[in-house]
Amino acid sequence: MRLLIRDWTESIETLVLEVISGHRQDRKASLIRGVLYVLSLVFKVAIKCRRALYNLRLMRDATLGVQVIAVGNLTVGGTGKTPVVEKFARELQDAGRKVAILSRGYRSKPRPLHERLLNKLLLRQDITPPKVVSDGQSLLLDSESSGDEPYMLASNLRDVVVLVDKDRVKSGRYAIQKFGCDTLLLDDGFQYWKLRGRRHDVVLIDYQDPFGNGHLLPRGTLREPPSHLGRAHTIFITKIDGSTQELRKRIQKINSKAGIIECVHHPLFFEDLFTGEQLPLEHVRHRRLATISGIAQPESFEQSLIRLGNQIVYQRRFADHHRYTQQEVLDVINRGVKRQAEILITTQKDAVRFPKLDRRDLPIYFMRVEIKIIEGATDFQDCVKKICFH
Repeated sequence: MRLLIRDWTESIETLVLEVISGHRQDRKASLIRGVLYVLSLVFKVAIKCRRALYNLRLMRDATLGVQVIAVGNLTVGGTGKTPVVEKFARELQDAGRKVAILSRGYRSKPRPLHERLLNKLLLRQDITPPKVVSDGQSLLLDSESSGDEPYMLASNLRDVVVLVDKDRVKSGRYAIQKFGCDTLLLDDGFQYWKLRGRRHDVVLIDYQDPFGNGHLLPRGTLREPPSHLGRAHTIFITKIDGSTQELRKRIQKINSKAGIIECVHHPLFFEDLFTGEQLPLEHVRHRRLATISGIAQPESFEQSLIRLGNQIVYQRRFADHHRYTQQEVLDVINRGVKRQAEILITTQKDAVRFPKLDRRDLPIYFMRVEIKIIEGATDFQDCVKKICFH
């Protein structure tokens, strides 16, 4: 039953993405686009009203007395946010800060339904402590319980506290009181207005698709109107592969005060998904590959493999955050073998959702990437110094 619900949900999600991107042009798609456009107008009004209530102090926000770095974006997914959060956490930790990453835990396993309903019916404040993915020493939860991004961050940053809760004021207080943290990193936090104080907003914009199709959710992929970029203190332009002159002009018309940093996703090495063996990039050059991915923008991942001189002989794309079954992975392996693939490649985000396999007819690797700054700061250490220690 659970798999049927998941498949139905993902099929609806895929349909909506095809419709809003314009890949479907039939009459049914046009009708759906019309309905989604009306809903996006309602969404826009809701955003404006909510923002106004915070500005008028009719909705309460909180200050926790520590530095807060909110890393987020204007659009849904695909900007490369997780590697940026990881770099911030690593540089801050190396500089002597006690860092906690606060995540909403998108698509993490929710608390029992009866508890959530009872709290809502009785208007009770949720006093349940946040989920501790990492206490800064040990990895305590799996990806299903915590969510893909928090689990991946906790796996890569064993000395950083990672907490998951929708209420990031509550999880921020917990990080300060329980772990003595003095710096809070809000993962996907640009739209989280409830936590203020010593806050610095970092917004990521994808060079290849900066503002989606220009429409708000659900007609497009924008979470807020582009004019709201004016709240940002620092703007990262990610995945650059050409001139940024026009995009920079557009950004500066909206926000002339924010610092702009240009960067690329730089591949580091490949890692065996099951053994953890790290292999140099040269090991996966000029090979015949099969790929499997469940991320927001699989094209970027696939192009990075092609730029290494590889040929993708079979590719399978699933919905974002798809949790794989063993049979799905084996089907991809079988089809890859039929087309003479030598290796199966996935992303690090997908790797945390892989099941155990009874057999492996192809080696399975994921590619580790990091953010490399090319303009706006000499390196990430310099970037963090300017933002957090100025």
